Amino acid sequence: MSFSGIGEVASLIGGVIDKIFPDKKDAELAKLKLFELQQNGELAQLAADQATMAGQVEINKIEASSDSLFKGGWRPFIGWVCGVGLAYQFLVYPILISFLPKIVQLDMGTLITLLAGMLGLGTLRTAEKFKGVNK
Repeated sequence: MSFSGIGEVASLIGGVIDKIFPDKKDAELAKLKLFELQQNGELAQLAADQATMAGQVEINKIEASSDSLFKGGWRPFIGWVCGVGLAYQFLVYPILISFLPKIVQLDMGTLITLLAGMLGLGTLRTAEKFKGVNK
């Protein structure tokens, strides 16, 4: 959720408050109340987002601590699927096509989408490691 427009809305409402409350003291109290509401809303949203992220970090730790073959379940599985797909498309398929002319070729659009997603997630994880997040 983006809060980029909240400051602009608060400024607009602040201008309206100046027109509604001719007394400077009443206008300042109304603006203070508006500011408190704005801050409470943003802080509440940030707290909720932080709690969600903390929960996800705990889930990630539990998944990563697994002693399974693929070390953690579905994330490495997706990596293996991508790797096997690329190996088939660029290594196995060119060899097999000479022996089996009707062999199936993979959809490159889907494979490249999967590869781009995997590279993006890998890049984000590398950036997190450089920042010292969840080493």
